[in-house]
Amino acid sequence: MPSLAIHTELLRKEFRRRNRQPGIGGFFRGLAGRGPQEVTVAVKGLNLQAERGERIAFIGPNGSGKSTTIKMLTGILHPTSGHAEVLGFNPWRQRKQLAFQLGSVFGQKSQLWFHLPPTETYYLLSKIYELDPQLYRQRLGMLVESFGIGDYLTTPVRKLSLGERMRCEVVASLLHNPSLLLLDEPSIGLDVVAKGLLREHIRSVNATEGTTIFITSHDAGDVETLAERVVVISEGEAIFDGPVNDLRERFLRGKRLEATLAEPFTGQLADADVAGHPWQVLAAEPFRIVLHLSINRPGITRDAITFLTERCAVEDITITEPPMEEVIRAIYAAEATT
Repeated sequence: MPSLAIHTELLRKEFRRRNRQPGIGGFFRGLAGRGPQEVTVAVKGLNLQAERGERIAFIGPNGSGKSTTIKMLTGILHPTSGHAEVLGFNPWRQRKQLAFQLGSVFGQKSQLWFHLPPTETYYLLSKIYELDPQLYRQRLGMLVESFGIGDYLTTPVRKLSLGERMRCEVVASLLHNPSLLLLDEPSIGLDVVAKGLLREHIRSVNATEGTTIFITSHDAGDVETLAERVVVISEGEAIFDGPVNDLRERFLRGKRLEATLAEPFTGQLADADVAGHPWQVLAAEPFRIVLHLSINRPGITRDAITFLTERCAVEDITITEPPMEEVIRAIYAAEATT
């Protein structure tokens, strides 16, 4: 069995289309397949590796090449050049064999039959994946208990809440015990409680069954809780590949200092007050002040605390890393300006 769940070398995908010229002549040249071509490079020589059992987030702004990469990894698209192996299979040449080892959940597309209860879809999937009836019943019973969907099995999907449906979607993707689970925006539209439950169940599957998790999401909570490693792609190229915590240092250097005040702060913290200091004011409320320490250098935290205590009645101070939402926002903003 290959040790790598995903392995790509110089994976590239180009899309070619002809620009139709105006007039009747341009129309006939287009029919004949002649005329100027426009080439769009969606993925540029991507090198990517994922160990079995790893949890990876694959993120980037819209149009960065995420969807094209996933379509090549699942065999839907053939690359222009390069090589890829997923669970030891060539995705576009051995797509059928690979399908029996893959599970997928798409937040905006359902694999459950809308007017039927989940149990009917599960039975159909068991036939598609050629599961032994006894093993299917055992597997379904285990997943139903793990994901807590026993009350929904005989309810038509259209009557389920979004959170209930998404848990049923994940169960459907895990029925055939896949080695790799692809998650595309799995928590989109869910409330905080439903997101937490879904993430908890997915992490449990990874821990107990060793399922490789490959997730694409714009939700910072998904990245923080479901991934241990992040790959950031921009304009078809990987611009970062490393642990989640290192992402902050790479794209949003600094820390956040939050001070709770014993007495209301009646002054002002204008730009002139922080001019020349390596921090900026994120919030200035009567009983709360938040600074972003923009440069990590020895003594900056001490200097910032002194700066605040000289101006306010500080009761408590908390120093934290920037939230993941700010990190992802900084990545997308930087790419939008390049």
